[in-house]
Amino acid sequence: MALLIRHATLVTVNTDNEVIDDGFLLIEGAHLTAIGPMSALDSGACQAVEIIDAAGYVVTPGLINAHTHAAMVLMRGYFDDQPLMPWLQKGIWPLEARMFERGLAEDAVYAGTRLAIAEMLLGGTTCFNDMYHSFGAAARAIVETGIRAIPSGVVLGIFPDALSRFERTVTECRDWQGAGDGRLTVKLAPHAVYSCDPPLLRRVRAAAEQLSVGLHTHLSETPWEVQEIESRHGKSPVALLDDLGLFDLPMIAAHCVHVTDADLEILCRKNVAVAHNPTSNLKLASGIAPVARFLREGLTVGVGTDGAASNNNLDQLEEVRLAALLAKGSRLDATAVDAVTALRMATIEGARALGLDATIGSLEVGKLADVVLWDFQRPHLTPRHNVVSNLIYAAQASDADTVIVNGEVLVQHRQLTRLDLAEVASEANRLAFLLTQP
Repeated sequence: MALLIRHATLVTVNTDNEVIDDGFLLIEGAHLTAIGPMSALDSGACQAVEIIDAAGYVVTPGLINAHTHAAMVLMRGYFDDQPLMPWLQKGIWPLEARMFERGLAEDAVYAGTRLAIAEMLLGGTTCFNDMYHSFGAAARAIVETGIRAIPSGVVLGIFPDALSRFERTVTECRDWQGAGDGRLTVKLAPHAVYSCDPPLLRRVRAAAEQLSVGLHTHLSETPWEVQEIESRHGKSPVALLDDLGLFDLPMIAAHCVHVTDADLEILCRKNVAVAHNPTSNLKLASGIAPVARFLREGLTVGVGTDGAASNNNLDQLEEVRLAALLAKGSRLDATAVDAVTALRMATIEGARALGLDATIGSLEVGKLADVVLWDFQRPHLTPRHNVVSNLIYAAQASDADTVIVNGEVLVQHRQLTRLDLAEVASEANRLAFLLTQP
């Protein structure tokens, strides 16, 4: 099927950050096949296609959530107002242990991931980089709902059966790679250097190399983590992963709040991508990552919401706005991260961090059709002096009117097309109740 979007303002996020007023976008199958001003539209393209008249709308690439734990929406608000380690050790990890003990893991991860996907799609997110348990259940939810995602089977050394879990994750990664017409690509995810010892980290590296997949981890999130790893190993978390060879594979590292000059040199030299999670870092009192410096030094930086248990939503627009404002405020520099840079972090730079920039992240001919139509006819988006500034500093998740992934309309006039939201929410509530009962 072909789809023509016409009379829209197109924010391409291409190399020149081109904005096209009164433009058109032609989608054929899963790909973008033509883009430009209406004056260049071939009249033949208007025949035998579905047409969306998008006057008053701004069209962007889909937003990319560079780091989250989708199924943790079931824990939204469960153990709030705690620093990271007490939050994990007293709240989250015991609840997750209960999830496995009660035989609820598969159902809970499936239901939670579906709810997270519904929330993300309704907010204009078309791709997310995930890390959680029960990889297969999450992958099934991803394939069924039509979104694009990179699920990462989490590896945690704190479990007594950590090695058997790891082997199962490796098998599931192999089985699900490329599923959903290529919408699903996989990574392996050693949780963190404080939760995986060096022998386990070496196993993960070897498996990732064998599978030809990248890695996804938490890194230098808190002062406690840095101090703990230096006490155990005599080096920083960044230096330890480098010594173990994990940075020799494609790596996206979440947080990187507490890094030294020496750490930054390693990250740059090894081309490690960073997933910046400003809300989670603030809520858990982890600190503020030096994003402006990362960008100045040439690191690839995407933006993530983290899980809804530490955010507490999956609103990527809100996250990107905060990333820009925090960089300005923390440096007393209003130019530190401007609106264009913030939008690129949420689109093409997020795609680059995930190794997908050749296929998604910008509106360009030949790329996959992951597209969002934003309703700019709302009071808070009027007037339109600068549509990119309006997107970053004024737009809301609910302004996403139509969301397309791989050429398929998954949200039409703010309604999900593949999912029954009431059923998804009801099942998620049921599983959350079963999990949290003593």
